[in-house]
Amino acid sequence: MTGARDSESEDGEPHSAAQWWLRGVGAAVSLPGLLLMSASVGYAALSRESGISLALTLFMMNFIWALPAQVVLIGAMLSGASLPAAAIAVSLSSVRLMPMVVAIVPEMRVPATRNWVLYFLSHFVAVTSWVVSMQRFHEVPRGRRTAYYLGIALALLTGANIVIAGVYLAAAQLPQAVAAGLFFLMPMYFLTSLWGSAREHASLFAMVFGLVLGPVFHLIIPGIDLLAAGLVGGIGAYLLHRHTSPGGVKEGRAP
Repeated sequence: MTGARDSESEDGEPHSAAQWWLRGVGAAVSLPGLLLMSASVGYAALSRESGISLALTLFMMNFIWALPAQVVLIGAMLSGASLPAAAIAVSLSSVRLMPMVVAIVPEMRVPATRNWVLYFLSHFVAVTSWVVSMQRFHEVPRGRRTAYYLGIALALLTGANIVIAGVYLAAAQLPQAVAAGLFFLMPMYFLTSLWGSAREHASLFAMVFGLVLGPVFHLIIPGIDLLAAGLVGGIGAYLLHRHTSPGGVKEGRAP
């Protein structure tokens, strides 16, 4: 149809990368995004109380882009840990993001996608951006998913920077109890968002096992409680999933 507009398809769906980028920005304005901003309030207050400068606080947000890893780094700095030890601690805390990268990259790749684009976008993979994008990718043409994801990621990052800068400068007026309460929204968000985005029963089993085994292992082996709970819970969830699924076949859930 020669009269069709280049920017939109016949059903009104946007065609251009810029339009899908803007849709990504709009998708970031959501409950997960709001919870991320709330958790950023706690991070800003923690950083300020720890004597970290605003410039370094924003630097960590932009170049680490994972609140748990940022908290780990602040803890390492306060404890006087060496640079290699701090780097190892931050790296270990961020290993959890690798499966997310492995899962999301194939969803964005098309034959024409350049590798450097995927490497660049991988930097922005975190729980919030991953959950929002994976829930909505089925609505986005595969060739426009890189633009869509970049819109989500940049909107979240920009919003977090604005919130952190504002709270850091006004932290003297914010009660510590309020900042601590907002900061603990982060683990609650991780749990609820990952539960909602789980696509198979094994993921649900793993989260239940983790909730049960975490406190138990904390009492028995507090030094490696999270590692033990993740290892035992993950293996147990996999075996239970194979046992409960007919013929061991995965039962996927709609995204």
